[in-house]
Amino acid sequence: MNTAQFQQYVREFSKEKGFETSSIEQRMLYLMTEVGELSKEVLEVSFDPATEKKENLGFEMYDVVWNIFDLANKLGIDLDQAFKKKMEINEKRTWE
Repeated sequence: MNTAQFQQYVREFSKEKGFETSSIEQRMLYLMTEVGELSKEVLEVSFDPATEKKENLGFEMYDVVWNIFDLANKLGIDLDQAFKKKMEINEKRTWE
């Protein structure tokens, strides 16, 4: 699945589950909550890198990405195009 397909999946899933009624601000708060949960999982994996903990880490990463894509949908941002443009910018950019 590519980014455009995933963004469409998020759009359809959000509508199907009734998530499309949340505001931009609410979705941002959900995203921040998921980043907190991801941070907790990273901390746990740093102490115990067991396979099941890494699986949970992957689930939290998914939740963060899902919320970013839903936020983009709410804001009318085509992430596939945004990613392509940003990659072009980064190709020419230098970091000191």
